[in-house]
Amino acid sequence: MDYNNAHNRVQKLKKFYKNLMWFGIIATIIIGNDWIKNGMHYNILSGHLILTIWAIFIIIKAFSLFVFDSAWEKQIMENELKKNKKPIDF
Repeated sequence: MDYNNAHNRVQKLKKFYKNLMWFGIIATIIIGNDWIKNGMHYNILSGHLILTIWAIFIIIKAFSLFVFDSAWEKQIMENELKKNKKPIDF
């Protein structure tokens, strides 16, 4: 991995962890507020829908950063190139 790729990956990780931190703070505030007021009754308009959508985006981002990273992409690319390699007939 060269410097530019490493720098880009570190920036993406930094953004991911910052987003995860903000999600935790906001989720704690919304769920804590609901728990204090209503005793944890689910209300779709009280912010739970927003937290659910945000959590889905965080999960997708985590998969793209940790599961489907550049090493995985490179390995799949090499496998596809090996499959499509055909001998040249002169």
